[in-house]
Amino acid sequence: MTVATNSAKAYPATSPGGCSPAGCTTCAPEAGFKSAMCGVIPDFLAKTPPSRLRDILKQEAFSDEDIVYLLGLTRPEDCEALRRAAYDLTTGLIGDKVHYRGIVEFSNVCALNCRYCGIRKSNKAVPRYMLSKEQIVESALWAAENNYGSICLQAGERRDETFIRFVEDCIREIREKSVSEKLPRGLSMTLSLGEQEAGTYRRWRDAAGDHGGLRYLLRMESTNPELFARLHPSRDGRAAEKNYESRVRALHDIRAAGLQVGTGGMIGLPGQTLADLCADIRFYDRYDVDMLGMGPYIVSMGADMIDEGMLDAEPLLQLSMNMLAVTRLVLRDVNIAAATALQTLREEGRELGITYGCNIVMPNISPRDVRKHYQLYDNKPCIEEERTDCRGCLETRIRSVGRRVGWNEWGCSRHYAERSAALGGHGTKQTQSPLAAFCDPLLSPRAS
Repeated sequence: MTVATNSAKAYPATSPGGCSPAGCTTCAPEAGFKSAMCGVIPDFLAKTPPSRLRDILKQEAFSDEDIVYLLGLTRPEDCEALRRAAYDLTTGLIGDKVHYRGIVEFSNVCALNCRYCGIRKSNKAVPRYMLSKEQIVESALWAAENNYGSICLQAGERRDETFIRFVEDCIREIREKSVSEKLPRGLSMTLSLGEQEAGTYRRWRDAAGDHGGLRYLLRMESTNPELFARLHPSRDGRAAEKNYESRVRALHDIRAAGLQVGTGGMIGLPGQTLADLCADIRFYDRYDVDMLGMGPYIVSMGADMIDEGMLDAEPLLQLSMNMLAVTRLVLRDVNIAAATALQTLREEGRELGITYGCNIVMPNISPRDVRKHYQLYDNKPCIEEERTDCRGCLETRIRSVGRRVGWNEWGCSRHYAERSAALGGHGTKQTQSPLAAFCDPLLSPRAS
């Protein structure tokens, strides 16, 4: 089954009766109805999910067939059963806290031409910017003063020595200046700076000093090598700027450097199938990742994939939610971020993501005047807000779905904490500093 097409008409938002997402079987003959025109979900169908779904959701191990089945759910009552299972597992295994990663998008200068991206090198319409070290550090310290506990530094991909040294200096100064009574080891940091040489990851690790709270997010984008190559084709007879093998090798390098490993992909890419998404989940499990950043594929008018289209908003949103929930059920104790892009599809998209198993959100704390120039996809939310606007609003939204914010905590994933405790260090045999003392209350006994 292909989940993405280049024709909106081929994937309508609702069934013929208009009562539910496309593919709804509520009114199928076997349910006792002759046509899809009921307009409502009969109570006797809404009370309990089908027996197959009930049985699958009771499991802790899932076959590929189970995963594809869950990813393809569209009936509202089925999706609700999946949501409830993911939410309850998150509560019981991880707790009710959601942790912030205040994101600083400090530069949109990029050396690469990823086809899906609005800030790719060849997009001459976007004004380029680079924040100063002082602006980056100030943003980070604002986060610390406002009890965030953790930040994310993100930028377009560069691999030159000037950039590497600049990031090194920023990491060192942020860690040193953010130490306080509330944060005795300073802010934890996630770096999302693209594929680098193995030595660069080690340099950035060393700049952090106490590097147990240093994470690196390197999205695979797709674990299907053919899809990956389509996003990064060779041009003018030259080799592709990115290749699948080097991407996988980079994840190994990040782990070897002693950093927490994060990856993820896009959901609903043109040509992507449910089997591809299942393979993504298997990849994340196989590579023992600590955190995931997954979000819907939303077209950018500054990119090179406009003619390939995208899914309608509601089917794409539900597919994204299914992917988040199924990943939670399979990987269980990793951190999963509710992508800001979910809010592009629906106003309450991030909160909905939390109810489907996410436990991380990434409020934008970049200076307001540069936010509009960092749009990887169109209609990015919150680009006209000040960082102070988001703080209180987001907490209220999180509370509205039965969660609370983990203020002044690093928010390391339980998965990382338990692996690190088993190894006596930070997740690799080469590092020896004990993690349990500072990775928040993540090593408390699991809820049964």
